[in-house]
Amino acid sequence: MTALKHEDATRNFAVVVQPDEGPSWWQPVPANGYGEVKFSQRNVPGLPFSTGVQSIAPGCFIRDHQHPDHTEILFFYEGEGTVELDGEPHPVRPGTAILLGSFRRHKIMNTGTKDLKMFWTIMPGGLDLFFEEIGRPRTPGEPAPAPFARPEDVDSIEMDTVFAPIAQK
Repeated sequence: MTALKHEDATRNFAVVVQPDEGPSWWQPVPANGYGEVKFSQRNVPGLPFSTGVQSIAPGCFIRDHQHPDHTEILFFYEGEGTVELDGEPHPVRPGTAILLGSFRRHKIMNTGTKDLKMFWTIMPGGLDLFFEEIGRPRTPGEPAPAPFARPEDVDSIEMDTVFAPIAQK
């Protein structure tokens, strides 16, 4: 990662993160795949959001969830899938962009034959902390591990990061 900084590092800065330079974690079932953080408060102190990429393995999904007091942007750039927004399905393919406000339920499913990849931004940040807490460190280029379970305390990790419980019907 390279940074070009002006004297006032809180306003006039530039940070360049190359492919596979950000911290990355293999993700547990049901998503499998991996998450890689590009920008967060860890590499840009005071940053009011976090952003990165996520890869979802074929046939896998990111479970139905929602974020409190957060705005999220998803941009899909590889693969095919479906996003359910409050239970309503929407197809996704390269070039699909989604903007989500607080408490908008969403589930992301890979319906294709190759990884579904998206660039994500969440404001305020914290999704990067969730990836780190539930995942296993990933070294770019290494083969994916066998599917592994989410941590037993995943509910607590979710509430401590960027997730809100979904009321059971």
